Amino acid sequence: MINRAKTIPIAIFSIVLCAYYTAVTPPASAQAVSRKVPGSMAQDMRVFVDTPAIPGYESALAAKIRTRLAVFHPQRDNLDDVIVRIGSGGPVRLIVAPMDEPGYVVTNITKQGYLQLQRLPQFGDLPLFNALYSAQPVKIQTVSGKWIPGVVAGLSVHLLPGRRHAPNPDHISNMYVDIGATSAANASELGAKNLSPVVIDRELYDMGSGFETSPAIGDRFGDVALVELLRRIDPSKIQGTLVVAFAAQQWTGARGLERILDEIHPDEMIYVGRLTASPPNFAEPNLRRAPRRQPGSGVLIGEQSGDEPLSGFAATLKNLADRNNIPFVRDYSGPLLPPSYLAPPPMPEKSVHLGIAAAWPDTPAEMISTHDLEDLANLLEAFAQGSVTPGSAITGDSASTASPAVLEPLSTPPTNEQILSRLVETYGVSDHEAAVRKMVRSLLPKWAKPRTDAAGNLILHLGTAPVSAYVPSLLFDAHMDEIGYEVRQILPDGRLAVITKGGGLPYFYLGHAALVHTPDGKHIPGIMELPQGWDEPGFKWPRGRALMYRVDVGARSASEAEQMGIAVGDFVTIPKKYRRLANDRANCRSFDDRLGDTALISAVWALGPDVKNRNITFAWTTGEELGLVGAGKLAARLASEGKEPQYVFAIDTFVSSDSPVENPRFGDAKVGEGFVVRAVDNSSIVPRNLAEKVIRIARANRIPVQYGATGGGNDGSAYLRYGAIDVALGWPLRYSHSPGEFISLHDVDALSRIVVALSRNW
Repeated sequence: MINRAKTIPIAIFSIVLCAYYTAVTPPASAQAVSRKVPGSMAQDMRVFVDTPAIPGYESALAAKIRTRLAVFHPQRDNLDDVIVRIGSGGPVRLIVAPMDEPGYVVTNITKQGYLQLQRLPQFGDLPLFNALYSAQPVKIQTVSGKWIPGVVAGLSVHLLPGRRHAPNPDHISNMYVDIGATSAANASELGAKNLSPVVIDRELYDMGSGFETSPAIGDRFGDVALVELLRRIDPSKIQGTLVVAFAAQQWTGARGLERILDEIHPDEMIYVGRLTASPPNFAEPNLRRAPRRQPGSGVLIGEQSGDEPLSGFAATLKNLADRNNIPFVRDYSGPLLPPSYLAPPPMPEKSVHLGIAAAWPDTPAEMISTHDLEDLANLLEAFAQGSVTPGSAITGDSASTASPAVLEPLSTPPTNEQILSRLVETYGVSDHEAAVRKMVRSLLPKWAKPRTDAAGNLILHLGTAPVSAYVPSLLFDAHMDEIGYEVRQILPDGRLAVITKGGGLPYFYLGHAALVHTPDGKHIPGIMELPQGWDEPGFKWPRGRALMYRVDVGARSASEAEQMGIAVGDFVTIPKKYRRLANDRANCRSFDDRLGDTALISAVWALGPDVKNRNITFAWTTGEELGLVGAGKLAARLASEGKEPQYVFAIDTFVSSDSPVENPRFGDAKVGEGFVVRAVDNSSIVPRNLAEKVIRIARANRIPVQYGATGGGNDGSAYLRYGAIDVALGWPLRYSHSPGEFISLHDVDALSRIVVALSRNW
């Protein structure tokens, strides 16, 4: 008979003993050589940069890293640091990389529903960081973890001339996020709350010669290198204990690193992350020091000392790099542990900071070399286990962005949003409107047979009327072009010298990703370089349309750029995509004037092929942003043929001051409250009686209408000298000529309906 009183303690002892050995012995999967970390360096980089992680909000990125490394059973601490331990005993070697990036949190929601922000980190030197967020697409995380789209408010270029004290875009007090909310309560209903994190919308682009660009890429390469190390590592080759850690809140006081140091007490430490500038010296700002190596330099060791020979642990790593033919050079970097309220934990005597060069650091156009990243992963592997096994290639397709496919002629009417979304995602800078013209054709009904004139304008005539009948001749004009740049020269170092095509504020474009568009349909990624001195005290943005800027596509010689398919005359834009916001709002660059194009296409569908007793011409014109070029040529030709219209309805943006950064005394048309009679602008004035006539027709057809004065010019003014009357119409647009352009789909519908009503009733 078994004595249960004696067996129970034995069972308990067995459970405790098993738990003890489970705690002190690394999991079998972490000891085995046959473990498998999924993915590749290329996949890791794309996933990690796509996952926002501002300080204190790293949990989503930490979770993805833990999932990648599940075979090693990573630990997670109270700050969301991720820690992997391999081996046992001494020495204890720590390899650690940060996870976080600079960003913002919501700190107030205005009565109108705009979000105000505070940057994290709250202090520190981040040149132009706020300015380069201006008028950019962003996303805001809700409490549930969902990300919702928005845009940062920006100054409208048409309303800016003459302003003596325009808001400084680099000042945090002038930053507002627009999610399409109509009130503070509505913003809250949509999920925006105080402390919601806000980050710039991002995409990773593979450039030529192994370069990559993305916001926060300089904050992620260390994570990619460490995951790759664990992908390659053979635990049986590890001597002592290897700790691989991913630290939180590096930007806000290195709190994660301090937590890890307090817990691990390593004998050696390699910190893998971006090299940083010296702390701000407000007494002597010109003494600022910063890393200056360029991508392609290999592995960098960050130091604050001078040019004396490397010694100690740094020299050991240099020798290891030399034995494995890994480029290894020194550069400046600030301290890893900044001053704090408490004394920091002790750093191991054997400590080094490794990184790779990042061009345009902490900007949306930040760029690294994947060859440098491969070198870094190789060096870490050689340090950890004494040998190097080549990793997976990280580069991707250097021309991966494509325009939307052109539709076959449609048999059923598309919605206004379907028309608009396709038009705005088609690229066509002034003098390069062919793809837009082709898209317009494809969106018209099959029965429509427009023709293209010598100026590239697309023209469609509707209506039949007896010769003896008096029928007013009407022309509706919307332009197809968008602002951008054109390649004027391929420089000997492979960079492109570009000129502007149309006007825009430089910080909306410079310091961001770009696309070079070739005649054969390629869209080659690059970056718009910032002007010289951009990160120095007292920097001022250049002004004027005649300026020339540089685009880096990754080529390092003129022949390399040409081999990529780039030629003088190609056009350049900032990438764009149609984004639906709350309350039927939407965001995309080039709503000016693709929304006008949409209204004309929609009206053609509504009117049909048999418009009796009317004389109507629809014109989609070229080169408006360069000075009404296409409309001017069309107006002159029609006049020379005796076919000048009596009334021209120019359909273009009503640049609105319905924005938290504009003065409402001028251009105050409200988004969402209908189309606008553009009664006064810089190029024409609508006769008062005709403005009132448009309003009467709109109200008779229950179409919401507004009217007012704004800036800029319109195509209709090109016809004035030949006797036509210009009745300019538009829709309210926030943040004109920027990536943050913002509209209401209700206004799109109102505009398309008024074009139909005027066609039938004028």
